[in-house]
Amino acid sequence: MAKEGKRIRAAHEGIDRTKLYGLDEALTLLKERATAKFDETIEVALNLGVDPRHADQMVRGVCNLPNGSGRTVRVAVFARGAKADEAKAAGADIVGAEDLLETIQGGKIEFDRCIATPDLMPLVGRLGKVLGPRGLMPNPKVGTVTMDVKGAVAAAKGGAVEFRVEKAGIIHGGVGKASFPADKLAENIRAFVDAVVKAKPTGAKGTYVQRVAVSSTMGPGLKIEPASVLGAGGA
Repeated sequence: MAKEGKRIRAAHEGIDRTKLYGLDEALTLLKERATAKFDETIEVALNLGVDPRHADQMVRGVCNLPNGSGRTVRVAVFARGAKADEAKAAGADIVGAEDLLETIQGGKIEFDRCIATPDLMPLVGRLGKVLGPRGLMPNPKVGTVTMDVKGAVAAAKGGAVEFRVEKAGIIHGGVGKASFPADKLAENIRAFVDAVVKAKPTGAKGTYVQRVAVSSTMGPGLKIEPASVLGAGGA
């Protein structure tokens, strides 16, 4: 434990908790400090000026990261017939209908993303209490209820990241690995922030993106100057 404590202390050395860093500087510092024995995930967190308890202030969507997430994503698809064949050909890991329902009801959930064709949503709806809390319930708003099964599987495998605001008005997501070049991470982060900005709800008042921070799995969190990640349109 002492060794782990020493590593964590070293990771925090030279970090100013009160400073707003430019994105490029922050990523350089994070990559230097990502010294765990595995390829750490780089995460971005945004504090939004919304109260998700109100329906008109809910924020939800999906971002297709331009450089992928670095994760191996296991995809399950609820489909029958030709669409099931399409899902398998696209690289889906698990494909089924009633049989997949029974597997999930039996407690076996071996996937990270769940996609369904619209005609099977009455079946999938019976899994709401199981998939919902895990953030796995298919939803047309994020492209996981669709007839374009091929496209949905490709997006999930290629780095599509879903996001949903939490109770405290925070959204966070994994946007790559510490092994990624800094410029590729920066592109992914700006794409993620841009997707959140485009998902701004009608009920949001005042400053929408209030705070931005980036961190690695085992490293410190760094506050980011919002202007360094927001597009020309701002928020």
